[in-house]
Amino acid sequence: MTTHTLLLIILILVILGAIPVWPYSQSWGYGPSGILGLILVVFLVLLLLGMI
Repeated sequence: MTTHTLLLIILILVILGAIPVWPYSQSWGYGPSGILGLILVVFLVLLLLGMI
């Protein structure tokens, strides 16, 4: 699995995590998408620094 494929998978998870599908998850606010966004930012920084 290449780094670009992993990045694409994480990006898809971020997009899916940002959509509140179930009624009980609408009250969660930005929590799930914020956490996934933070993971994506950390991954991008590591990718740019050449650590991945």
